[in-house]
Amino acid sequence: MQTYQLMATAASGIEALVNRELKDLGYQTKTENGRVRFTGTMADVAKTNLWLRTADRIKIIVGEFDARDFDTLYEQTKALPWEEYLPLDAEFPVAGRSSHHSQLHHVPTVQSITKKAIVERLSSVYHRRTRLSETGDKYPLEVAIDKDHVLLTLDTTGDSLFKRGYRVAKGAAPMKENMAAALVMLAHWFPDNPFVDPTCGSGTIPIEAALIGHNIAPGINRGFVFDAWSNLTPANLLDDAKDEADSLADYDIELDITGYDIDQKMVEIAQQNARAAGLSQSVTFKQLAAKDWHTDKINGVIVANPPYGERLSDQASVRELYRDMGKIYQQMPTWSKYILTADLEFETYYGAPATKKRKLYNGVLRTDLFQYWGKKTTIVISMRISMRRR
Repeated sequence: MQTYQLMATAASGIEALVNRELKDLGYQTKTENGRVRFTGTMADVAKTNLWLRTADRIKIIVGEFDARDFDTLYEQTKALPWEEYLPLDAEFPVAGRSSHHSQLHHVPTVQSITKKAIVERLSSVYHRRTRLSETGDKYPLEVAIDKDHVLLTLDTTGDSLFKRGYRVAKGAAPMKENMAAALVMLAHWFPDNPFVDPTCGSGTIPIEAALIGHNIAPGINRGFVFDAWSNLTPANLLDDAKDEADSLADYDIELDITGYDIDQKMVEIAQQNARAAGLSQSVTFKQLAAKDWHTDKINGVIVANPPYGERLSDQASVRELYRDMGKIYQQMPTWSKYILTADLEFETYYGAPATKKRKLYNGVLRTDLFQYWGKKTTIVISMRISMRRR
């Protein structure tokens, strides 16, 4: 099976997590801004699309070069072996991205010239004098230019990896599944400890925690665009990869995962999503205000994405929520707390400085993950055995 240069794309601030996931899967990697490079076959394309929880897409790198003028872009693109990737009838839309640090920064023109060069190459190889039909399977391409460096890629994923397939309903501002998985991973939660999301909304964070706890591949219930590429993808490759992934899941482990929300409607939406994910027995959702929650459990993890109070009219009530969290959570020294918000004044209202802060982007919005590390308590079970002397 042919080996390709591959890359997993990621949101800013998440690259290190994607890198760690790839290393855990056995790949040698190179981390760059917004992506992690690695090599692999189409079997690896299937594996990484199935298993990566925090990435956006898996792409094949067709070629890269420097270009400061449109003639160079055209000729260098045309010189690439597109016939090794695209069959005669392939539909190949070309998306584009370009930075203002590049000479070629007008994206529509970059797309048009790239497309024209690929058409010219395929027409010459396939001996076509008329336009290519593009009536076959879709092969999504992208031309990205940064600091005059051109990167041409073929997207193997299709719909972004955050679309797991279980979110059948959502609230007003849902968190993407891969961001939710990133928060769970950053919290260093172990499945034998309690996990709580006190502002769960549509339930994404607890559901992602359950997928991790059961070692369920996040892409197990969805399809990918590469599966239709008969010229590149062996028959049954994705089905076989899913069967292997399913065999690695631990469906029997008991998890203590709970999500709370003040809005009963959101609780019902979260329950619906958990059922769609097949995890209704693994996650409990309840209607409860954050200020009314308490627990006697120890060594737990709280991961929360509370409202940010971006509108001035909402700010007072949101900051009152932060105060309530501080009053409750500071009385729980064995619990670790991870709270994501765009309000940089969070620590003031929470009432304590964070152990650590991490900048993350929730979509295009700059947020900070405020981390409060707990002091874990070791549970010692002693047993006295008395033996009667004979």
